[in-house]
Amino acid sequence: MKHNLYGEFKKSYNKEAESAFFSPGRVNLIGEHIDYNGGLVMPCAITFGTYVLAATNNEGIFRFRSLNFEDKLDITLQDSYEKSGETWYNYPLGIIDYFVKEGHQIQGLDLLFYGDIPISSGLSSSASIEVVTAYALNEMFSCSYTKLELVKLSKEVENVFIGVNCGIMDQFAVAFGEKDKALMLNCDTLDYKAVDSNLGDHVLAIINTNKPRKLAESKYNERVQECHEALKALQQELDINNLCDIDSETFKQYQHLITDEIVFKRAKHVIEENDRVKLAAEALASSNLAEFGRLMYASHDSLKTLYEVSGKELDAVVEYSLTDPNVAGARMTGAGFGGCAIALVKESAFDNFSKAVTEYYTGKIGYAPSVYSSLIGDGVGLLKEVVNL
Repeated sequence: MKHNLYGEFKKSYNKEAESAFFSPGRVNLIGEHIDYNGGLVMPCAITFGTYVLAATNNEGIFRFRSLNFEDKLDITLQDSYEKSGETWYNYPLGIIDYFVKEGHQIQGLDLLFYGDIPISSGLSSSASIEVVTAYALNEMFSCSYTKLELVKLSKEVENVFIGVNCGIMDQFAVAFGEKDKALMLNCDTLDYKAVDSNLGDHVLAIINTNKPRKLAESKYNERVQECHEALKALQQELDINNLCDIDSETFKQYQHLITDEIVFKRAKHVIEENDRVKLAAEALASSNLAEFGRLMYASHDSLKTLYEVSGKELDAVVEYSLTDPNVAGARMTGAGFGGCAIALVKESAFDNFSKAVTEYYTGKIGYAPSVYSSLIGDGVGLLKEVVNL
C-alpha cells in the first residue's frame, strides 16, 4: 500500500505538516550477545525505518496517530506521564516525559507516525521510534541535545519508562548510522569507528522467521547471569572488568578457571565473537566479502552450539544459504529464538534467493518467512522531500 505521508497528515489534522523526520531500523552484522560483556558490535542502519510528520498546536495537546496502528492518543501537556498498557504510543510518550521532566519549554504537537520496519522482527522498531521522536523534539524546540545525548536519553526511556532491559547498541546504530558504513562500536566506552562497507554487487537480505520470540527475554537474562559467572571465575587470576577485555589466546591460558561446562561455552562464544568483529571490520574495509561471509557463518555456528540462542527456524535460513552459491554468508541477528537472520546475497540473484529460501524454510518449518532486501542507510535526520511509501 502506498502512502503520501503529507496527504495523510492533512487528512488526519486538517493542516499541513511543518516538519518531517526519519529514523532507520538496524541489523547487527556481527558481534552478537557481547554488548553486555564490554565487547565490540558491528551494527548498521537499514533502509527501512520510522517516519514522523509533525506540526505544533496552540492547544497544549499532544496528538498521536499512526498509519500502522488504530490506537491513538490525545493528551494534554503535563509535568510527567506514565506508560499506558502496551500500545505503540508509549515510546514517543516516554520521550516527551523525559523532555518535560528536564524542564524544556515545549508546546502541543500533532504527530503522525508511519513505520515500514516489520513489527516484532528484532530490527529495532522501538529504538527507531524513540530516536526519531527525540530528534524531532530536539529540532523543533531547539533543546540543544547532542546526538549522543539523544541516544542515551532514548535508551533511558526504554529502560525506565517502557521497562525493557536493553543495551545501547540499537539506539546508537539508528542515530549514528551512515550510508555504506557499518559501525564498530565499543559497548563499554561508546567509542566507535565507521567502517567502509561497500557491498559491491551484493545486498543485505533480511529474513524474518515470523516466529514469536517468547523465549528471548528469559533466556537473555539467563545468559547475562552465566557470563557474569564466567567473569567471576576468570577474575580469580585476571584483572579484568569484562569478558571482552581478553582475546581468544588469553582465554585458552585461563579457561581452566571455569569449571562449569555451560558457563565455559558461553564465555568461549563471547570472547571468540569479539575477535571475529575485529576480523570482520578488516574484511569489510578491504571489500573481502568472501572472508566476511565466512565469519558470518562462524558467528552463527557459535551462537547455535556454544551460546544456544538460535533455533530450527534461524538454522533453516542458514542451512539453505550454505547451499546457494549466490550467498556470501548468513547468520542469525539479534537476541535469537526467532526474529531475523541476515544473508549477503548477489543483487542479481535476490529474487531467486527469496523464492528458494522461502520454499526451503516453509517445507521445513511449516509456514513462510518474510524476505526483504536492504542497503546500508543513513541514521536519523530531517526529511527534505515529500515521501510516498
